[in-house]
Amino acid sequence: MRKLIQMVGICLIVAGVLCSCDRTDEQRKKILKIYNWADYIDEEVLEDFTYWYKEQTGEEIRIIYQVFDINEIMLTKIERGHEDFDVVCPSEYIIERMLKKDLLLPIDRDFGDTPDYTGNIAPYIREQLDKISQPGRKVNDYSVAYMWGTAGLLYNTAFVSAEEVESWSCLWDPAYREKILMKDSYRDAYGTAIIYAHADELEAGTVTVEELMNNYSPEAIALAEQYLKALKPNIAGWEVDFGKEMMTKNKAWINFTWSGDAVWAIDEAEAVNIELDYEVPQEGSNIWYDGWVIPRYARNVKAASYFINYLCRPDIALRNMDEIGYVSAVATPEILEAKVDSMLTDYYDLSYFFGEGAEHIPIDPVQYPDYEVVQRCAMICDFGDQTEEVLEMWSRVKGDNLNTGLVLLIFLVFGLLLVWIVWKKIRTYKQKQRHRSRRRKRLKING
Repeated sequence: MRKLIQMVGICLIVAGVLCSCDRTDEQRKKILKIYNWADYIDEEVLEDFTYWYKEQTGEEIRIIYQVFDINEIMLTKIERGHEDFDVVCPSEYIIERMLKKDLLLPIDRDFGDTPDYTGNIAPYIREQLDKISQPGRKVNDYSVAYMWGTAGLLYNTAFVSAEEVESWSCLWDPAYREKILMKDSYRDAYGTAIIYAHADELEAGTVTVEELMNNYSPEAIALAEQYLKALKPNIAGWEVDFGKEMMTKNKAWINFTWSGDAVWAIDEAEAVNIELDYEVPQEGSNIWYDGWVIPRYARNVKAASYFINYLCRPDIALRNMDEIGYVSAVATPEILEAKVDSMLTDYYDLSYFFGEGAEHIPIDPVQYPDYEVVQRCAMICDFGDQTEEVLEMWSRVKGDNLNTGLVLLIFLVFGLLLVWIVWKKIRTYKQKQRHRSRRRKRLKING
């Protein structure tokens, strides 16, 4: 089914590209253009939405579905390319940036006789996202949370103990040299380094995780660079999506990753008798949120608003969660009932998310972190004007820049290669000239 829908999606994209210039406003109202992360939705939900939309509005709708793997690429297409996507799913810091740049339209919550399911979003998440509201623009008017989770450590229990991953210090432990995979994410790496660099202050309570991860001063950037460079000998690779698969094959022992990827990896590893687990270190970490928004250049705000509303239905939220492994921002009794696992012996406090009555429930702590874990984590806001400085630091850490000696060596090698190539060409040219000269002489003698 997935391959079929992907093929249909590709056909729709091609058709959309070919016809977009000639499409009238009336034709465009029958199309919903969605831009989402890859593997971030139950693809059958897309098809089901078209039927539901017609039931609710009496209108036909066709979906053009595209995917991205980097927030900034998505943003560039909208900001500079003025792409007319109707609904997209950025992370919280990009939502903040889009609000600052006036790139979002408010979500139309006038659904007529259709219930407004957006109220199913957990108040906890709405409160957290409210922190990125801008003057005159409340974030919850322009976005609806979709999935959320933590950043932490996925580890192989055969080589790493639970006690060792209770602190970020394990990432700097020489015992794990070239056994660690890190997300190729400058924001998560920055937050982790700056948290670990201030572990003593955090334990003493003189600073908070939120303050640290949102400090982009030159001193903080320099400190993060120092710690990240010290970490490099332990890194087997910087990954975007392959880390979880590598962990299921015993190719690495520790993977700095996101909780949703950890859920997938733990399940896959169990099938091949490899035991993986996940931990958010005691010092604290990042809690991230992805949400649906309507870009400024959208041409079907009505269908986009209905689509966002549809995804907030508890049954649809559960389908998406079961498909992708991440946790929906929807917090209803139906979700709680479906996620309670009576086979578990450990209980967790989820009252911050599900409300009163969820203080002591058996549930997967990788998907739903305990209240105590949430208390020591925070959201990383947009780096703002310091984004370029942080990216330059990240480039130096990963080695995208080269030191002077290495640059000179490379130039010397290429210089010698160029000289050799020129010499070969000159030699070949002279040989051809001598050959022609001899041939002319022979022709004169024979003549």
